[in-house]
Order: sequence, then C-alpha cells, then structure tokens
Amino acid sequence: MNIFVAKLNYDTSEDTLRDTFEQFGEVDSAKIIFDRERGRSKGFGFVEMPNDDEANAAISQLNDTELDGRTIVVKEAQPRERNNNRGGGFNRRY
Repeated sequence: MNIFVAKLNYDTSEDTLRDTFEQFGEVDSAKIIFDRERGRSKGFGFVEMPNDDEANAAISQLNDTELDGRTIVVKEAQPRERNNNRGGGFNRRY
C-alpha cells in the first residue's frame, strides 16, 4: 500500500520516516518530496508497505501524532488526477 504523509517537519529525513513506519511492519520505500529549485523538503512524502494490514495499522496509529515536533497527517495515497492543462500561463476569455 502506498501511504501519503503530510505536514512533515522540513528537517525530517527519509531514514526517520522509514524507522517510524517500520514499527508496524516491512517498509519497501520511504520517500520525502523535495523542491527542485530550493533543494529542501516540501513537507510531505510517501511510504510504501507491502502488507495492507500493517499499512492500515500504521495509518490508524500514526495519523495526528507528532514526528520531529510536527503533528503529521497519514492516509492512504490516492492516484494523482491527470491534468491535461500543462500550461502555466493565465488564460482569460473575453
């Protein structure tokens, strides 16, 4: 199961994220998303756990708990919606 973790402390490491979730079972990966331009954490990440029961236990027990001084949000990751509007500009119709 892919798990979304939000409101992370910007200093939280991927190792800390992995260690936190390994308390509930096997972790395939723990990834924090970084801003390419600034090189710092965006404050969220993803944890992949192969066992759904262990993943659900982690979600229910870690959601709204403190990690590195921040109260985190933990939930099952949802597929990203496809956005065909790839432009970054502003379209105005007159």
